[in-house]
Amino acid sequence: MTNEPRTDSGTPTPDELREQIERTRDELGQTVEALAGKADVRAQVKEKAAGVREQAAEKTALVADQIRGKTQHAAQLVKDTTPEPLLDKAGHVARTARANRTPLLVAGAALVVVFLMVRRSRGRR
Repeated sequence: MTNEPRTDSGTPTPDELREQIERTRDELGQTVEALAGKADVRAQVKEKAAGVREQAAEKTALVADQIRGKTQHAAQLVKDTTPEPLLDKAGHVARTARANRTPLLVAGAALVVVFLMVRRSRGRR
């Protein structure tokens, strides 16, 4: 087990054999890992699903941005084409509704109760 140079017959030294064995082990380990990765269908499916999920999220964000832009554009068009007196009247109605919330809530609750009573009486027939 000495570090002797190669002999004339071309026989490798013990150190060269150790290095060769180590390289072969490393290559074999990498090959086994690659084969195991190819054989692991569950992991491949998970990777594919993650890719599809990421693409869907990107597409959703893109479409949402497009819709948001078109909605803002449509709202601006409506605002630009709506006559000023109508906008004033709508603003006045909204302010009045905010100022008189309690009567509106009571009226809404009464409508719900009447609707439920009518629906219940029809169900018994």
